Amino acid sequence: MGISLKKKARLSFRRNRNEIYTVFGLVRRCPLVLSLSASAKDNNSGKFTFSDKVEVGSTQLAPGSYKAEWNGPANDLKVDIMKNGKTVATAQGKMQDLQKPAPYTAVLTRTQNNAKQLHEIEFDKHTEAIVLGGE
Repeated sequence: MGISLKKKARLSFRRNRNEIYTVFGLVRRCPLVLSLSASAKDNNSGKFTFSDKVEVGSTQLAPGSYKAEWNGPANDLKVDIMKNGKTVATAQGKMQDLQKPAPYTAVLTRTQNNAKQLHEIEFDKHTEAIVLGGE
């Protein structure tokens, strides 16, 4: 009526093997979870470059590569302009739907008081743009 020693060993091996597979399955899925959380952050940021001096609010930015990070509701965004990981300017803005995805990243400026003001940023293959100043 009892279970033989051989059968006990086989059952124990199966249980241990299933535990190993379960742990392996969890470890194997971890990079996916990490990459999803990293991409979630990227949904509210984008990189752009401009070749002339541009103002954001009262801050003048030198030509170069920057990163925009934004948060808040679509009609009242807080937009941080960053250079080398440091915030160099902050502005209010809003999201604006585009009729079709932007074919490339573009920076639109407006001239005010003889200075170029950063007005809008469209990001490559995105269907929304950031309009600064809430206009």
